[in-house]
Amino acid sequence: MAQTKVKYPGLIDFETITIDYLIVAGGGAGGASGAGGGGGGAGGLITSYGSTSGGGSSATSSLTASANTQYTVTVGAGAAAITSSGYNTNKNDGSNSVFNTTTANGGGGGSGGNTAANAGGSGGGGNGGYGTSAPGGAGTANQGYAGGTRAGSSGGSGGGGAAAVGTGGGTTGTDGGPGGVGLSVGITGSNVFYAGGGGGGIHNSGSGGAGGNGGGGAGGAVNGTNGTANTGGGGGGGGSLGSSTSGAGGSGIVILRYSNAFTLTIGGGLTSSTATSGSDKITSFTAGTGTVSIS
Repeated sequence: MAQTKVKYPGLIDFETITIDYLIVAGGGAGGASGAGGGGGGAGGLITSYGSTSGGGSSATSSLTASANTQYTVTVGAGAAAITSSGYNTNKNDGSNSVFNTTTANGGGGGSGGNTAANAGGSGGGGNGGYGTSAPGGAGTANQGYAGGTRAGSSGGSGGGGAAAVGTGGGTTGTDGGPGGVGLSVGITGSNVFYAGGGGGGIHNSGSGGAGGNGGGGAGGAVNGTNGTANTGGGGGGGGSLGSSTSGAGGSGIVILRYSNAFTLTIGGGLTSSTATSGSDKITSFTAGTGTVSIS
């Protein structure tokens, strides 16, 4: 987190510019199914701030930036919702987020048609129903966890989160499974959860699975709940009681933390805001793609 200007007598000033970052991709949409859609997987999460990153890995290294060099920033969109009056095999993934050369993968779409859920930053949850289980999608190493897989006749499974696997449907009867919990990151000066998985929709009766802490949307009896914007939360799975619409995935976010001694220049195409915490500035990017430089 420390950034310093070191002066040597008789020499040009030497600047060390260190940037800590949080990169969260867009969340996957929940599945829509006549038997309970699986929850969407959370967007992949990569951070250099603190001790832990997504998928249970250690935090990555901070960026040692060069003055006046352009670095790419892209904020991934959440996946669009899905509508179904039966078994819909469509699965919508979230979009990637990028800072410099580091990419967080979009969350995997939850399953709705007795097919495997999609892999992603965190994997989507398998759909509910009878007979053969629909497997959850795999998560990406160092970014997030897999979606859940139901056991027997049950509701849809929860999508994976940055800090935990989604729970399989049927843990309690025909309820949907809860989404995997996201990860708490304190880069803004306050601990905030990001990248929670979406909950699974019900199969015939019961309750939809809760969204994972970190913006995951809840599964429904009919419609799933959207993932929360700028958390990368997965959308909730649609339920079996009528024509259902799944929850859309929540959009991602990129946050940079650097010393007050430096100025960040932001190019066009990005939506951002800057705050302070102690001796640092924190710039949050909530939409768009473009470049930044620091001096």
